[in-house]
Amino acid sequence: MTGKMIGIIVILSLILLILLIIIISVLRVKNKMNRFLQDNFQVDNLSEALRQTKIEASRQQRTVTDVSSIKVPQIVKDFPEFNVSEMQNKAENVLKSYLVAVDERNVARLTEGNSELKNELQNHIYINDQRGRNEHFKDIKIHRTALSNYVKEKGRCTITFQSAVQYIHTFEDELSHKTVEGDPDLYAQDKYETDLIYIQDREIAENDLDGAIALNCPNCGAPLSRLGAKVCEYCGTPVIEINIKEWSFSAVRKIG
Repeated sequence: MTGKMIGIIVILSLILLILLIIIISVLRVKNKMNRFLQDNFQVDNLSEALRQTKIEASRQQRTVTDVSSIKVPQIVKDFPEFNVSEMQNKAENVLKSYLVAVDERNVARLTEGNSELKNELQNHIYINDQRGRNEHFKDIKIHRTALSNYVKEKGRCTITFQSAVQYIHTFEDELSHKTVEGDPDLYAQDKYETDLIYIQDREIAENDLDGAIALNCPNCGAPLSRLGAKVCEYCGTPVIEINIKEWSFSAVRKIG
């Protein structure tokens, strides 16, 4: 056997040895990974572990901020006839109906709310339409709602309720009807805020629109110049004005 052949054999042997070492190392890592997954997730592979992690996350309810002990006495002092429990229940109904309205693309499904909330809802549906997507909320469940803030400023008072919500939340392509975002088999846990406002002085609130609520036309989305506007200056659409000295729900927003 020539020296050249011996050299080739040695090189091949080294390559085989390296490959054997790599295979053994991979098998050891795989065995360790399998033991880890079995001990911690009771599953046999990484994809199942990731799925299990998502399932566990889908069961974790969100926590809400509750300042009732501080703010309720302030509210009752300012508004002796205000029923916090009743309004809290109404806030849950408004939130749930808002999500149903988005799902059905029907503003009329909103149980109550002022023009600002209806405009906000209409814009939400419009944005989904522009994206060519249908947004769905199924099996909606509100775990808990708490009073999270009370603010008095410049002609208006705002009470904010915070809710921990569970639902199946997905986006569907309008043409193919295929789910393009979200998991139709897993619940999502989210947190929302619902605002309840009381306009004490329209003139003061109008003079501070930048710090107050945003006002937009329900038809064209153009900004309205004042709280008491009867029609949109741009397209002429009639506008339902926000009542003064009367509580009304003005906003729903997802947070966190």
